[in-house]
Parts: sequence; C-alpha cells; structure tokens
Amino acid sequence: MKFPGQRKSKHYFPVKSRDPILAQLTTQPSPVNTWICGIDQTLVDIEAQVDEQLLADYGLPKGNSTLIDDVAAQRLYQQLQQQQLITGEFAGGTIGNTVHNYSVLADDRSVLFGVMSKQIEVGSYAYRYLCHTSSKVDLDYLQPVNGPIGRCFTLISAEGERTFAISKGSMDKLTPDHISKPLVQGGSALVLTAYLMRARKEDGIADAAMQAIEYAKAADVPVVLTLGTRFLIEDDPQFWQDFIRNHVTVLAMNEDEGAALTGFDDPLLASEKALEWCDMVLTTAGATGLYTAGYAEEAEKRETAHLLLPGSIPEFNRYEFSRPKRKQDCDNPIKVFAHISPYMGGPEKIRNTNGAGDGALAALLHDLAANNYHKARVPGSIKHKRGGLCYSSFSQICKYANRVAYEVLAQNSPRLSRGLPEREDSLEEAYWER
Repeated sequence: MKFPGQRKSKHYFPVKSRDPILAQLTTQPSPVNTWICGIDQTLVDIEAQVDEQLLADYGLPKGNSTLIDDVAAQRLYQQLQQQQLITGEFAGGTIGNTVHNYSVLADDRSVLFGVMSKQIEVGSYAYRYLCHTSSKVDLDYLQPVNGPIGRCFTLISAEGERTFAISKGSMDKLTPDHISKPLVQGGSALVLTAYLMRARKEDGIADAAMQAIEYAKAADVPVVLTLGTRFLIEDDPQFWQDFIRNHVTVLAMNEDEGAALTGFDDPLLASEKALEWCDMVLTTAGATGLYTAGYAEEAEKRETAHLLLPGSIPEFNRYEFSRPKRKQDCDNPIKVFAHISPYMGGPEKIRNTNGAGDGALAALLHDLAANNYHKARVPGSIKHKRGGLCYSSFSQICKYANRVAYEVLAQNSPRLSRGLPEREDSLEEAYWER
C-alpha cells in the first residue's frame, strides 16, 4: 500500500532503519492484505452534444433529469453512435468512482459488489465500464445479469445546458447472496451510497446493502455512507437521520445534502449536527473548500499550528491536529473540526465537477485503511497504543482529500487516471532534502 499524502516512507516505517545485526534476531512481519468493499449501482456516463430536436423526439425536458426505459435507452444510444455525437463514455456510479480512486491512490485492492451484463460486446458501454476501472478493483464478485447495466446520458445542448436521461437497466438486481461475508468482515471499511436504499424492494440491491451492513457491524468494520443527492435526502430527512444513527460510522456529503439532512445551510453547523448520529463527517463545500469533523479524546487533543479560523463556531479548528476516534472509544470525547480552502485556489479551468466529492472520500478511505495496514505491520507503534479511526489528523486528511478533489476537477473524467505525483511542485525543494 502507498501511504496517503506527500510524506516520506520512513515517517511510517522507521523499522526499516534497524541495525542489520539486530534485524536478524527479529521476526520479520508477514505480508499484510488490506482492502475496502463497496456496493454500487453499476452504470456508465455517456456524454453527447445534441440539438433540441433530439430532446423533443425522446420527450426529454431540457435541463431536467428523466428516467427512460431500456428500449428507449438502446434506441437513443444507437442514434448517438450512428450520428457520432458521443463525446465521452465514462465508468460511473458514486461508489464505483470511489473504490476506483481508492485503488489508484493506494495502489491496493478494493472489492466492488454490483451487477454486470453477462454478454459483453467489445466497444459497448459495459465494456467501457470494465476498461475504465482500475485493475486493482476486484470485479470477480459482480453478479452476472441478463440485460444492460445502468446508463446515464448527459445530453449537452449548443448553449451548454445539460439534460439527463437515465436508464436503470439491471443495475438494482444485486441480491444478498452475492455479498461475501468474509470479504466484508475482513475489509477496512464498507462504503455505500444513499441511492441504494431508494431502489424498489423487488430489485434486491437495498436488501444486499443491509446484509453487508449487518456483516460489517458484527465485525466492527466502519460503515461509510455518501449521501449522493439532496433531492433524495429532503424527501425524508428523519429516515436518513435514523439510518445514519443506527448504521453509519463515517458520513460524506456536500453542503446541499448537509442542509437537507440537518436543516443548516452552513456546512460547519451541518457537520456538527451530523456528529449526533455518526463518528466522523466529510463535507465538501464547493468553492469554499471542505471540512472534516469528528471526535477526539480530551487527553489526546493537539492544538493546531495554523491560524485559528472564525466561523459559526469560533476558532473551530483549534484542535485539528488531533486524530479522529470513534465516540464510543473516547472516555471524554470532544468535537474537532478542520477546514481547508481549495488546493492552489482551484484549477484555472474546471473541466468536470462530477466526481470531486468521490475523490475526496477516496482520500479519507485511504487514510482509514492505511491505519489498519500500519497497525498490522508495526503493532508496537505509539500511534496504536491509544487507537484511532484514521492514521492522520483531521487537518492532514483535509489536505489530502482537497488535493485529490483538485485532481478530479482538473480532468474530464470523474475517475483518476493516475495517482498523485511523487513530488509536488508546490512543495519547497527543502522539504525533499530533509
């Protein structure tokens, strides 16, 4: 596993600097396998430049999102292909993006549960999904289905207006018997999206998600939930508050979803409110940057060396150098918050806003999994004497998540095509010479 952030390996594994004579007398640690599991509605995002006549032909209200059936979706796809209007086909899905990005960042395994078309033609959207997913993502546990996976058509008009046509296909057909209990319980985290819980009962994916949650909770594996869209949350915020309280360890959301869930437009207050129901929160707030919030032990709190920030909670980042812990693991828990503005002020040109939050969440998951990996490799480290949910501090997780989100914003695809650079241009040369 590559460790998160631009820090030197000896920072994590000083045991490599042991005296070579003493090393012969010490049992070397066996290889450690670390992974995360995710459940998703497998779909492909298909972008195309179209005119208004095509939208009218398919009854698609301009600027809106509309569900279409499989027949209409196939007809639309063929027409776009024949007229050569397609500008991009990207593997999509919130959790698919997240586990892909995790595997790219960590250079390590992740496992995706979902469905995949049994018959796949070269060049088809299902083929594109497989091609655009990291080889480190284990797809062996996808459930084969007859029929297409999900398709989301992004139809862009001449003036730039985006109209969405969504075909569910068989993406919700995942059944509970295709969830591997050993994989879920052996993983560092289980990551889900709120979209899974709105599927029809007869489709099965909601039951599969609940089965996975039961496995994870029984083995004390952190359950991570990303909210997905404010429209889903605002339909029944009480349901989601109860769901998070009963099942979720880490919550990821943007400011709109946070407002729908908590009633607070301020992302800092929304993050604080969400801590009533879970142990840690990652909130992305667009041009404002992002926040992390969670709990730390009173006796282990560490004051920041950065400027204290004003806000609805005065000097809220005072203890941002503390490490996140589960509230139940703290004798005297305190709430801790951290914030960071967009990396380098944000890209000069934002090519794609779809997937930036998934990238930020992947960074948090990387740090969480790295904590487990390091604990297994160096169990005597002082880092693990008092325990912790993540390896790094709230502040460092903010920096890393922010950097990954920037990388996604600066490219066309919602998925990382490569890891972060080994040496950041923004860091002083003296940093690397230390």
